[in-house]
Amino acid sequence: MFESIYASLPIAQCANVIVPDATEQAMRYYNSGNLLWIVKQLWILAILLLFLFTGFSARLEKTAGKWGKNWFFTIVLYLLLFIPIYQLLLLPLDFYSSYIRSHEYGLSSQTLGRWFGHYGTGVLVGAVFALLFLWIFYLLLKKSPRRWWFYSTLVSIALLFFMMLVQPVWIDPLFNRFGPMQNKELEGQILSLASRAGIEQSRVYEVDKSQDTNMLNAYVVGFGSTRRIVLWDTTIQKLTPDEILFVMGHEMGHYVLHHVWWGMLFSSAMAFLIFYLIYRSSQFFMHRYHHRFGFSHLSQIASLPLLIFLMSVFNLLSTPLDNLFSRQIEHNADTFGLEITQDNQAAGNAFIALQMQNLANPRPGALFKFWRSTHPPLGERVDYCNEYCPWTEGKPLKYGKFFKEDTF
Repeated sequence: MFESIYASLPIAQCANVIVPDATEQAMRYYNSGNLLWIVKQLWILAILLLFLFTGFSARLEKTAGKWGKNWFFTIVLYLLLFIPIYQLLLLPLDFYSSYIRSHEYGLSSQTLGRWFGHYGTGVLVGAVFALLFLWIFYLLLKKSPRRWWFYSTLVSIALLFFMMLVQPVWIDPLFNRFGPMQNKELEGQILSLASRAGIEQSRVYEVDKSQDTNMLNAYVVGFGSTRRIVLWDTTIQKLTPDEILFVMGHEMGHYVLHHVWWGMLFSSAMAFLIFYLIYRSSQFFMHRYHHRFGFSHLSQIASLPLLIFLMSVFNLLSTPLDNLFSRQIEHNADTFGLEITQDNQAAGNAFIALQMQNLANPRPGALFKFWRSTHPPLGERVDYCNEYCPWTEGKPLKYGKFFKEDTF
């Protein structure tokens, strides 16, 4: 599955879209973003280590234990103390990265009040889920010290499944308004394209992201009865109808090719590996530093910063593999979008619009692609639009079997 995404292709004039060099502003955004990403990773890890090595997490547990009286309420009260302190320590960097910096580069249209409202809502949602489910993992740590990692993985997979199911209908509407498309003619064209892709009773939602950002995006979310294709209103405003149809063809590719399920399978496999590594490495940390930490058992809620620290480290180390998987399925969706629309010029122009509007570097360095690129670089995607059109030579389509109309 992880073959080279852009293998040698026969040169064909499928389109003639020229990739412009990144603007000076885009390069500043790119370089400063790389630095900010590094600083943020280190800052998160440093905060967690401070909680541990100062014994502060153990003191929080002791305080929670005095008030909580029993095991369950000790966990609840610890979280009610830990989460606000942790978020306050992250707030300055979060505020700079997602509010100040975005406004400096003209990428945000969000008011200060709206930003704080969204930030507070996000923290509150995270806290609610922590209070509802985190005790399960500590119960497993308590009842099964040797196999908790295995059972925790199964619980995590179930929670991931649940989150993907409820996110479109319970969580996302807390931040933005989702509704039917306003442009009914364009909606009809999109539904016609969906019908050709074999997607019956498809739902396309327009979301009012122009209140928050000037950037462009579209995505597929949920599954089963909650699965939907979401189109930002900024994308509708700034792309032509033909460009939007390619974007929708790309998103339909995710839908038809079951990328949500493939993503679930991949995430599940990675979760087993990461939880096992946490299990093994936590034994080393507990044996060596339990006196500094102030707690002696991993099943104590004071161990939460240690578990988050180890999960953050192993998630970071697995990021290149995650990105490789993500780039592959994004490339497959690009191929699907090209084959169903057969409008390479519009597809390439859509990527150029994304580059210019989102201040992207179309040809980032190898390290950026390795560590941070969840999608193929835009320059490579435009190159692919210029080169991939097997239908012009009467060759079979990679995903033609999914198309209802036998016109290719």
